[in-house]
Amino acid sequence: MNRNAKISVAAIAAMATAVFAVPAVAGDTADIKALVNAAKGEKPINVYDSTGKIVEMAENFSAKYGLKATGMKVSANSQLEMIIRESQSNNVQGDVVLITDAPAALAQLLPQKFVENYLPADMASKIPKQFQNPLAISTNANVWAYNTEAYDKCPVANIWELTEPKWKGKVAIIDPLTKGNYTDWFNQLDAHGSDAVAAAYKAHFGNELQTDEKSAAAAWIRALAQNAPLATDSDDRISEAVGAPGQKEPFFGLLSSAKFRDNEDKGYKLGICTTLDPWVGWNYIKLGLIAAKSQSPNTAKLFIHYILTEEGIAPQMKDGKLPTNSDVRMPDDEPSGLMKVADKLQAYDTSTGLDDFDRREEWQDFWRVNYTK
Repeated sequence: MNRNAKISVAAIAAMATAVFAVPAVAGDTADIKALVNAAKGEKPINVYDSTGKIVEMAENFSAKYGLKATGMKVSANSQLEMIIRESQSNNVQGDVVLITDAPAALAQLLPQKFVENYLPADMASKIPKQFQNPLAISTNANVWAYNTEAYDKCPVANIWELTEPKWKGKVAIIDPLTKGNYTDWFNQLDAHGSDAVAAAYKAHFGNELQTDEKSAAAAWIRALAQNAPLATDSDDRISEAVGAPGQKEPFFGLLSSAKFRDNEDKGYKLGICTTLDPWVGWNYIKLGLIAAKSQSPNTAKLFIHYILTEEGIAPQMKDGKLPTNSDVRMPDDEPSGLMKVADKLQAYDTSTGLDDFDRREEWQDFWRVNYTK
């Protein structure tokens, strides 16, 4: 959606408060059998998600309950457009949306009632409060990684090292101009992480940070941009630049934890920089929401319940997606080893989600002005 078409943050905040004050969608029930029986009279559902794993998840759901669900891989941006247009035309095709663009959902989908929040009653004690309204089904991580063949340990101890000449042109990240959750990360750093970034500066350089920028986070983002990082449009390219074997001076990079499966699939040598100060990476949330005009609300609710279980979310856990259900544990063979450093990730804070959305273009401009190739 065009920025000029969106409502002001103040208006959004007012509406969001009203939305979030309402309990989960009417009809909560812990009686799954009753929900299944109600769903049997409904049409099949479609589920939108930005990962291809949704196809397997929907097939598993269909096999378990005898109810037809089709998983469709749709990018977060396309999800937004499709959900809004389908609702406006009263022709809902996507009944459940699993979306990683939480700020856009907070700003555009929930306030205008294109989607509804649903928390199964029996999950209320298992899902932490910060993930309930709106419902987050998982947290997804981007982590700093190095090549374990070229280095016997992580070659970077502090994020400020990435702004120094040694790493000029040797840091790989997703281009913030192509992916909204990277500018959201910038805003999260600015709003919630500046003290830690300033402390990291002092720990590394031995003196207090002096900057004309509005925050320590902005100073670090500017310095990183000016150190000629490789800004690419895909995690695949970062995975190769960092992890491909046979390199003498590989890149250091920030990429999705899902890419660590390349170690087995492609023979790469990716390792999480577990000792990086102040964080080894950052996470963002994936929301699970139901189209407000779905003709199959009970099937949609049942699917939401299913993906909050270990059985339902299992295909995505293999890619390092951490379930919000506190009863579910990551598999021991998850490729990245993310669970061991989950407490060292900068956690996404939804309290500034609307601000993340509103300031995306501002952070894009900031990066564009400072980025040096």
